[in-house]
Amino acid sequence: MPTAHDFSFTSIDGAPLPLSEFKGKPVLVVNTASKCGLTPQYEGLEKLYSDYRAKGLVVLGVPCNQFAGQEPGTEADIKSFCATRFNVDFPMTAKVDVKDAGCHPFYAWAEDELGASAVPAWNFHKILVGGDGRAITAFGSRTDPLDESITAAVEKAL
Repeated sequence: MPTAHDFSFTSIDGAPLPLSEFKGKPVLVVNTASKCGLTPQYEGLEKLYSDYRAKGLVVLGVPCNQFAGQEPGTEADIKSFCATRFNVDFPMTAKVDVKDAGCHPFYAWAEDELGASAVPAWNFHKILVGGDGRAITAFGSRTDPLDESITAAVEKAL
């Protein structure tokens, strides 16, 4: 039975980014966009990452342009925007699709594991994966990264 560790992304810098690199660490996978009303969530994601990084949490930003074309830039544009506007230090992937037939295989797997709650309906949807690579839960786009439901789930996963 596959786990998240069986999947790989390409990093925002173009290097392979296998999720097996994060074995033993919970990972909050978040589809992101630079021109969305929810874009300020980058600040909360970075705070969550800095607060829990030493304990093992990884936040993984996954840029996606499937929602109203709100991530139109190149990977270099996205990386620059995230660094200069929000001091993003957590890992980011290259742009991918996160829903429908052409979605990245991780997202198809997450839907198989968690059902419809794992399918992003908008930017900044969050999927928490445990250190064992199993899908734990998903959070909707409007759930703030520092919401107690997320921090409690992260603490439990740590």
